[in-house]
Amino acid sequence: MKPAEFGKRRRQLMRMIGRGGVGVLPAAPARVRSRDVEYPYRQDSDFYYVTGFAEPEAIAVLAPGRPTGEYILFCRERDPERETWDGARTGPEQAVALFGADDAFPIGDVDEILPGILEQAERVYYSMGAHPEFDARLIGWVTTLRHRGSPGTHTPDEFIALDHLLHDLRLYKSRAETAAMRRAAAVTVAAHRRAMACCRPGLYEYEIEAEFLHEFHRHGMRPAYLPIVGSGPNACVLHYSTNGRQMRAGDLLLVDAGCEHDFYAADVTRTYPVSGRFSAEQRAIYEIVLEAHAAALQAVVPGNHWDQPHDAAVAAIARGLRRLGLLDGTLATIRRTASYRRFFMHRTGHWLGMDVHDVGDYKVGEQWRMLEPGMVLTVEPGIYIPPGDRSVPARWRGIGVRIEDDVLVTPTGHEVLTQSLPRDPDAVEALVGSGA
Repeated sequence: MKPAEFGKRRRQLMRMIGRGGVGVLPAAPARVRSRDVEYPYRQDSDFYYVTGFAEPEAIAVLAPGRPTGEYILFCRERDPERETWDGARTGPEQAVALFGADDAFPIGDVDEILPGILEQAERVYYSMGAHPEFDARLIGWVTTLRHRGSPGTHTPDEFIALDHLLHDLRLYKSRAETAAMRRAAAVTVAAHRRAMACCRPGLYEYEIEAEFLHEFHRHGMRPAYLPIVGSGPNACVLHYSTNGRQMRAGDLLLVDAGCEHDFYAADVTRTYPVSGRFSAEQRAIYEIVLEAHAAALQAVVPGNHWDQPHDAAVAAIARGLRRLGLLDGTLATIRRTASYRRFFMHRTGHWLGMDVHDVGDYKVGEQWRMLEPGMVLTVEPGIYIPPGDRSVPARWRGIGVRIEDDVLVTPTGHEVLTQSLPRDPDAVEALVGSGA
């Protein structure tokens, strides 16, 4: 993403902060997995959204109206010895040239410099609780200023949640952001197609997962979240991630997997028969979920509120399960008592962006948020009938189906970013095991 995109975001955010305010954003810390092995580093989404800077041990400061520079970046100094072990560092000098900082300092100098910037502020904008270690440092700087008590010493009058402002910006995607999401969606679709084509009885779930990882990595991307590859009864476990079962003839396979491109995620689910053909019961449940998916998509238009796609999906699932005799009572009773939640226990979607479950309020006050152009959400209805549920006939037990796509709200309706991945059951059957 071009530097101008990050500069535009900083200007928008600083207008919201206003003169007299200072925004502080720490980078995500590196985390140790065990002993001297670290988890793969991934920058904090808020920090990257504002800076485009992907290194750890950094702090961004936004000080609107500051005469000596409104955007200050603290980062690691160049260190040839450490770079031999860990790779290149940007350093303060290049942070100005490459990342648009008005000024940059070594991270080791932050205790000397940042309190002086805070001393000039009336308000500090910061996301308390996101990084507890940094919370303590920031509070310590302000406390020291207050205890100093010398003439002319000033301390900020209030702390304000930066995430409230920042997350509202992140909810509306720019052209550059939607381009990144389309790219992530395209590679994710290719990975799903690859996995479907090689699927057959006898493979292990982790072998299907490996097809996704291969496709992601060969495009320079990585998973946006732990892939869910659940066959047979595992398809009914919503956050299943063990991915260790051997698939059998007659199983359904539910795969929820997406990659991340330039920090923007795709999130896609498909469910298909391991043997290449749905049983009558599997197809019946699949077609209800497909009907719910279509109904929810139809409700994703500007001016509708957030809950309308979910409401449309619930209506379709209630009708379908009642038709099959899996739910009793009138449709009104089923919806009023939420008895459908035995089989459909989650929402129909969530915001999507730099995080898979992306930021942004779903309600404004007591009212559901209205859908507007630039918002991106998932549409993912599902039905899950536990294998041990003796309240339903045995032929339905253990069927788990979810269909999920990524959807951009447009001025005239919506665009399904993952439209090229088949949902129609006949097209799905044709692709499974095809080797294409």
